[in-house]
Amino acid sequence: MMNLIAESIVLGDYLNELPVVNYSHESIKKQANLLFTDDQTDIEKVKAAYEFVRDQIAQSLDIESRYVPCRTNDVLKYGEGVCFAKANLLAALLRSQSIPTGFCYQRLRIRGNENRFALHALNAVFIPSISRWIRLDARGNSRGIKGEFSIDEEILPFRPDEFLGEKDYPIIYTKPNVEAMAVLEVSNDAHKMYQKNLPCEIIQV
Repeated sequence: MMNLIAESIVLGDYLNELPVVNYSHESIKKQANLLFTDDQTDIEKVKAAYEFVRDQIAQSLDIESRYVPCRTNDVLKYGEGVCFAKANLLAALLRSQSIPTGFCYQRLRIRGNENRFALHALNAVFIPSISRWIRLDARGNSRGIKGEFSIDEEILPFRPDEFLGEKDYPIIYTKPNVEAMAVLEVSNDAHKMYQKNLPCEIIQV
């Protein structure tokens, strides 16, 4: 399991509401009421939110959709999104329950164009009852791509191969990648965005 590094030591920074993680939106609150109950443990809440986003929100590339939602209420409204959008929704649902949730990234080769790379988004969640972070990838299971909920080991859809130029970034960010969010906001074709426009690496400053 990767040694994760929190961007901030303040867990409250992973609970903030953001323009694209707008968990006070009425639709997000309604969905949270459907998913969560007062008697659930924090682990049960994380599992419920993760499996909802993974299984009930389609991966836009898998269904060959052109739509590119970004804000969590739009992801929920249209029932689809690319990895960045699904990570936003999972963060919103869990932050609404005061469960710290951050953003992690992998650099992966683009399918069908092995000379090009794109960032892939997933989440890291701090579970209070076990006092540690776990990574979860809710991109959706498809064609041999499989991610599962686990607090004991990472079961992620992708395992970057550094020999091929791929990379697994250890930082848990408090906010989604700014460059990726800007691309989502102006894109109107998910496939073209994936092939040409997404950032291909994290720029360290």
